Amino acid sequence: MDKKALRTEILGKRSQLSSEDIKNKSNEIKNKLFQLREFKDANFIFSFISFKDEVHTHDIITESLSMGKRVGVPITVDKPRELLVSELKDFHRELEIGYYNILTPKKEFERIVSPDLVDLVLVPGLAFDKYGYRVGYGGGYYDRFFANTKKKMIKIGLCFDFQILPQVPMDFYDIPIDYIITESRIIKTIIEDKK
Repeated sequence: MDKKALRTEILGKRSQLSSEDIKNKSNEIKNKLFQLREFKDANFIFSFISFKDEVHTHDIITESLSMGKRVGVPITVDKPRELLVSELKDFHRELEIGYYNILTPKKEFERIVSPDLVDLVLVPGLAFDKYGYRVGYGGGYYDRFFANTKKKMIKIGLCFDFQILPQVPMDFYDIPIDYIITESRIIKTIIEDKK
């Protein structure tokens, strides 16, 4: 199945989840994330801000801040396509609806920091496989971000069980992630040398 057909199928399945389902599954995912040694050790977390029926990250972000962790959220730049890391201090006060109808920092609260500060990245996606490859929304923002960052950072995909597939279509520029967390499991991905 190609990426476009896969996106349509997974978005359809995800839209069937009730808000209660999403809330409960997201809470399980958050609890698993918080138990992970790599999360506990991370000082600076870069997290996507969930929207619609994605795994909810709002509580992950607010609770990480209350633990004393530094948290960055994405600012999406259209041309050239890139993600900037903006440090967030107050989830409820500093965000507004932005690009793609996703919450983004208000201009006066943009605090762009170097990606080299980031220890751990929470990565969105529509489908993932055990090798750490993912199908995102088609913008290529995260793969470009990882490719242009020298620092080794832990990359964790958050998704629901049905978004894990035996294998997803991949392109040569796709960068695998290290872990996938669903409501029922933590998967340490199998990094294969594809060269």
